Amino acid sequence: MKKTLFIVAISIIISCKNSKHESGKLNVVTTTSMITDLVQNIGGDLIEVRGLMGAGVDPHLYKASEGDVSKLYNADIIFYNGLHLEGKLVDVFEKMNLKDKSTIPLGDVLDPNQLIGSEYFASNYDPHVWFNIQFFKEFGKKVREILSEKDPKNAVQFIENEKIYINKLVALENEISSIIEKLPVEKRILVTAHDAFNYFGEEYGFNVVGLQGLSTATEAGVQDVQKLSAFIIENKVKSIFIESSVPQRTIEALQAAVISKGHEVSIGGSLYSDALGSKGTVEGSYIGMFRYNVTTIVNALQ
Repeated sequence: MKKTLFIVAISIIISCKNSKHESGKLNVVTTTSMITDLVQNIGGDLIEVRGLMGAGVDPHLYKASEGDVSKLYNADIIFYNGLHLEGKLVDVFEKMNLKDKSTIPLGDVLDPNQLIGSEYFASNYDPHVWFNIQFFKEFGKKVREILSEKDPKNAVQFIENEKIYINKLVALENEISSIIEKLPVEKRILVTAHDAFNYFGEEYGFNVVGLQGLSTATEAGVQDVQKLSAFIIENKVKSIFIESSVPQRTIEALQAAVISKGHEVSIGGSLYSDALGSKGTVEGSYIGMFRYNVTTIVNALQ
């Protein structure tokens, strides 16, 4: 597969005359839907953005198609999460770097001392950093800097767009805090399909437990289900949650295990973890997704 992608990429380079979009705007490619939304907010109509991963797509398992490689090689800038989130795209990104592409791993702007350690990723850090809004602001700053560097004539507008978006994120933080305050501390136990919410839990005082661990590439076994079901019963957890980018059968199996032991637990809803909702919906934006998740969690656990 790697060899095939490399051959495809080389043929594209030979045939490609100009990496600029026909409109003359910067041609930007992004990976996750969260990053796509961020870049679109800061770049606005001044750039062309192509996101590789849509709604419900799991970045842990995502493999580049020939069409994706074409988009990447024709891009002026590539923004991705990094921290080994897009693990199966690492080889492709390395080839981009060899061709002097502006390939930007946004996770690299974060202070490692503020990250949550993880032995499951090559980066040694939990990559789900977008669930800390402060980190997402830092992503925005880096995006604005790179866009301004590549398109200096529009730098002033990029700065203005970033300011507007940061103000929206500040308002989101205030709104989220007020919603979470309604949930007693002892009820802040968040059980999900995999450990995507550790940064969220750290920021808002939730005990976060995922059935599959940090990566969905790791399958949950019978022992994992039994261990977590015992935890749910012991802590009298009222609701558990499926995720839009993870098959719901894993949480349904967990629910069945808990019920078989005489404890009632409901599925509190579907949360957006590694991807946003469908384009055009409220949950299709980072802000809408975050607000939806928090409201769903608090309503189900109250």
